[in-house]
Amino acid sequence: MILPIYIYGQPVLRKVAEDIPTDMAGLDVLLQDMFETLTESDGVGLAAPQIGKPIRVVVIDLDVLSDDLPEYKGFRKAYINPHIVEYDDTKTESMEEGCLSVPAIHENVTRPTRIRVQYLDDTMQPHDEWVEGYLARVMQHEFDHLEGKLFIDRISPLRKQLIKSKLRAILQGRFRCGYKAKAAARR
Repeated sequence: MILPIYIYGQPVLRKVAEDIPTDMAGLDVLLQDMFETLTESDGVGLAAPQIGKPIRVVVIDLDVLSDDLPEYKGFRKAYINPHIVEYDDTKTESMEEGCLSVPAIHENVTRPTRIRVQYLDDTMQPHDEWVEGYLARVMQHEFDHLEGKLFIDRISPLRKQLIKSKLRAILQGRFRCGYKAKAAARR
């Protein structure tokens, strides 16, 4: 089932998400719905808070980028209770990011190119690994959602000031996106 994406201003996007029990009922259906929602919205990653659930679940599908990044051919994974446990700050990279929850806004965000993550996969097998490159960026962006953060929190104060009117318009429900969305209550 395609779920609505919660848009900037929704309180769930600012909550720290909770770990889920490994025997959570309905997890398989939730993951299937999240992947279907991600595909429908043309995104590469989706965190549970973006569909209104304050739990630590993320899906990432980089197969859609495999024409340009062949190393991600067939890459489609779920991350249960993920945590970034270490950042390798020796090398950072600035790249434009956007977010399904912040429609029509794209800004450069500087992030480490390498991180260490711990998570469970969709079969509840534990993983502790170093991740690099574009996947590391996507993980940081999506895992930020689990900490109640958005990519716009990582831009300079000047850039944030420059997009203030766009953010206000989103809060007022004045935005367009090509997917099912749930706007914040109008202020």
